[in-house]
Amino acid sequence: MSLTSTIKTIQDIMRKDVGVDGDAQRMSQLVWMLFLKILDEQEKQIEEVQNYTSPIKEEFRWRNWAAVEKEEQKTSDQLIEFINNDLFPGLKDINNYRGNSKLREVIQSVFEDAYNYIKSGSLLRQVIIKIEEDIPLKSFEDQKHLGDVYEKLLKDLQSAGNAGEFYTPRAVTEFVVDRVAPRIGETILDPACGTGGFLAQAVDYLNKSKREESAETLQNIQDAPRGIEKKPLPHLLAVTNMILHGIKEPFRIERKNTLDLYTDWTENNKVDIVITNPPFGGMEEEGIENSFPNEFRTRETTDLFIYFIYSKMLKNGGRCAIVLPDGFLFGEGIKNRIKEDLMEKCNLHTIVRLPNGVFNPYTGIKTNILFFEKTDKEKDSTQTIWFYEHPYPEGYKNYSKTRPMQFREFQSEQEWWGDLYDTSIYAKRKESEYACKIDFIKEKIEALAKAEPCYKRASEYERQKQEKNEEIKELNTAIRNLRKQIKSLNAKEEEKQAVKKEIEDKKELIKAFKQEVAKLEHKVKEEKDSGDRIKYSVYNLDRKNTFNSQKQIIDPDKLLDEFNMLKVKIYETQEELRNELAQALTQDFE
Repeated sequence: MSLTSTIKTIQDIMRKDVGVDGDAQRMSQLVWMLFLKILDEQEKQIEEVQNYTSPIKEEFRWRNWAAVEKEEQKTSDQLIEFINNDLFPGLKDINNYRGNSKLREVIQSVFEDAYNYIKSGSLLRQVIIKIEEDIPLKSFEDQKHLGDVYEKLLKDLQSAGNAGEFYTPRAVTEFVVDRVAPRIGETILDPACGTGGFLAQAVDYLNKSKREESAETLQNIQDAPRGIEKKPLPHLLAVTNMILHGIKEPFRIERKNTLDLYTDWTENNKVDIVITNPPFGGMEEEGIENSFPNEFRTRETTDLFIYFIYSKMLKNGGRCAIVLPDGFLFGEGIKNRIKEDLMEKCNLHTIVRLPNGVFNPYTGIKTNILFFEKTDKEKDSTQTIWFYEHPYPEGYKNYSKTRPMQFREFQSEQEWWGDLYDTSIYAKRKESEYACKIDFIKEKIEALAKAEPCYKRASEYERQKQEKNEEIKELNTAIRNLRKQIKSLNAKEEEKQAVKKEIEDKKELIKAFKQEVAKLEHKVKEEKDSGDRIKYSVYNLDRKNTFNSQKQIIDPDKLLDEFNMLKVKIYETQEELRNELAQALTQDFE
């Protein structure tokens, strides 16, 4: 029986149990069991070559309670009682036990929010038997095949619609890692790692690129991947994924809310590479944003992630590739301020625009991959931005669950790209029907020049407003003095009335001045808004291929014909609406 068929059989067994409700729970149940079996197989391999002390108590090791060949099997009731009352509490409170402290941390974090959903001991025994007999893990080839099964588990999790989330297609993770090109000794972080797809791909890349099997090289690969995931099930999947890819102690895959860590992120936490696909369109819980600087505060998850990445996570010279929706490219307000800050502190050199349907069938959101480098020198900040419109393969109009994106489609980007580590070489890139560039510095200078008159007028209106406010202040002071004068006057009633008249005149003048101030405030806002629209227009990164548009020949006669046809259609639609409305009104009247 194939491994894929085995997984399906196990899921069918679980469907018979009254305690397991839905695909997500079946997935969680299966993965914690696979985790213990995979960990046990890893420990067996270590024990063959060295003295080893497991951090798990003997009675909790998979081989000692789940192995089929054991002569004394627990009864169905004893098995359920053991798992619920002994195994889970023991693994959740493993931190003070013996053995490898780092691995203890991993096990405890994995089981902190794991549950045994199965109620029937006999059905649980059937699942264990299938895992033991039909999922071999004793050789590298076995583990390689299990990696394929693992991909199926991820797809099943997607189908389960777990918390409305979706996962990055393997073609995208492979392309991102291929272009970021991590080197031995570099640290690699995914701050929204989900099930660990980017990190697993990075580990594979490092293993393929290593030139020697030295202890230092192997340890560097072990130390490279770092991930943060706040939800229990994806975190468990990510840890298991790392073990399957040869990371023996994946204690750097942490279960936390990344955005909670902003204040505590130090120089020691900084990394060489960030590769990630943060949640789209999510809103963080209230209060998370208060740790961030005022001008960048928002509750939108994507915005907080990208600001955190370039402002604190990356070392100077560090590289990032991040998958973002179109909304970030053309977004205004805080998004514009983040883009402005990003492009001053980093070199945003390439944006690969992915076509619709890359994440089908889980979401239709159109996405982009932004590649940038952190810099501490203004001359190295964003100068030129290249856009590459990734085309559909020949014969495709969209992607689907049965026809997903493939890594080989990125061959054109790879050939066009240039030196992976030297962005100055990108000047040799060629524009084409897919690739174009913008001279960001030139556009920025031109935009600031156009915006300057607006800001100057706003400044002049602001000056006039301040003058009027000063006059209002002086008039109010004069009114107070006149009121004191009335109280002290022993003069005739006519003199008092004259002073009162002067007070009323000044009040009218204040009223007129306040109206002028309101108008000036409106003008200040109008001019500032106009200036900002011009200034921030360069930060709208939702760009079409300018190379193509320059080559298009527009036929004015054709455009005129299309315009006239459109006018006819509008007229016909108006007539239809007018007739239907007249008919409806006539019927109501009758």
